[in-house]
Amino acid sequence: MANLELLDPFAQDYPESLTASLAYGHATCARFSPRGDHLAAGLADGAVVIWDFVTAGISRLMRGHTRTVQSVCWSRDGRFLLSAARDWRTVLWDLADGSRKRSVSFEAPIWGADIHPYNHLMFVASLYEDKPVLVDIACLKAVKHILPSIPRRLQTEDDDDGEINEKQAAQDAKQLTLVSIYDRTGNYIYTGTSKGWLNVVWSNRLTSSNIKHIRLSPMGRDLVVNASDRIIRTLVPTNASTLPETIDFAVEHKFQDVVNRFQWNACGFSSNGDYVMASTFKEHDIYVWERTMGSLVKMLEGPREELTDVDWHPTRPVVTALGLESGIIYIWATSHSEGWSTFAPDFKELEENIEYEEREDEFDMLPEEEASKRKQHDEDEDVDITTITHARGDHGFLLPVILDPNEEEDSIPQPCSPKKRNEVNGKPKPNGKKPTKRKRE
Repeated sequence: MANLELLDPFAQDYPESLTASLAYGHATCARFSPRGDHLAAGLADGAVVIWDFVTAGISRLMRGHTRTVQSVCWSRDGRFLLSAARDWRTVLWDLADGSRKRSVSFEAPIWGADIHPYNHLMFVASLYEDKPVLVDIACLKAVKHILPSIPRRLQTEDDDDGEINEKQAAQDAKQLTLVSIYDRTGNYIYTGTSKGWLNVVWSNRLTSSNIKHIRLSPMGRDLVVNASDRIIRTLVPTNASTLPETIDFAVEHKFQDVVNRFQWNACGFSSNGDYVMASTFKEHDIYVWERTMGSLVKMLEGPREELTDVDWHPTRPVVTALGLESGIIYIWATSHSEGWSTFAPDFKELEENIEYEEREDEFDMLPEEEASKRKQHDEDEDVDITTITHARGDHGFLLPVILDPNEEEDSIPQPCSPKKRNEVNGKPKPNGKKPTKRKRE
């Protein structure tokens, strides 16, 4: 991971162009770890891949699903990973050894799952054509709590026990929860329904279309919502100092393409929360807006295929997106130029090679006393090599290195022929000879 003290604080804080790609299988979802040094990707064949984002190598290859992985979610300390798939199961992985810690089955396919920010043994899952479920796997048997999809309407003077309430109740009963996430404290859950309602302990109707995607800002205060009405909305709390039961959100900005009227596949915040991004439906661009004025600042051009899931690096201006047809993970970043003169004032940057003329005494052998004095003069300034600069979200866990991520699959014993089995067991070969044994020296 890059040293944060060497990063230019005045550099551009959003990516510029497509710089690299990662390919292994057909990726369907991807998320950065809280430290940003690893990238988890779910594949169409049910496998989960952990990429080392610094070396672009595979750190883990885990198989526990039989169908397409719909979502992956990291725990706060970066040790555990929760994957949800269309095989009606969720798996909690322990990345210390790549093992399956817990597996939970449901009664329907899973849209996605979000892990509790402080308790990795609790998560919420959104089910296909069913109510969301809060799951506690602290005990041997998973405990499931059904969450309502019906919005909690505010009482008004016009409400009575007449036909209007019955009509509203009939409409509310048809609603389905499509997405559910935790807030930053883990005490509340945000859910989005098929009728455009945002449910917490209260309900707020944002649109009449499906709410497809909800992402929390890095500070955990604001929300970005993607709906089927072709509008990306950022929501900010209006009265955060009051009781949670009365907290309400107000729409800060509405982002859309008024010319082409694009649908949006996925959305998210930047690492500092100053920008909002979204991938386009049936197009190959990623739109980046700034939140101060609500204007478009960049269109990240991608390959000639539709881009689906997007994610922003937690500390750097790096964006990843998945190709719908190829399943390749594309990476956008800023062009970095080395400026060594910034850190060493006597360093000179040369445009071309020049002949160096050495000093007369530059390579002379010095007496021990003079050499020790010069060495002591050069070492007067202490260099701190013990202090570690922690990135946001760094909580101490480091993923152990496995040189070959396929070693677990390679270690599975394979069936062998009867001839080979006899040789292994020390039985006579078909020609009547026993296998020779070497004497131990």
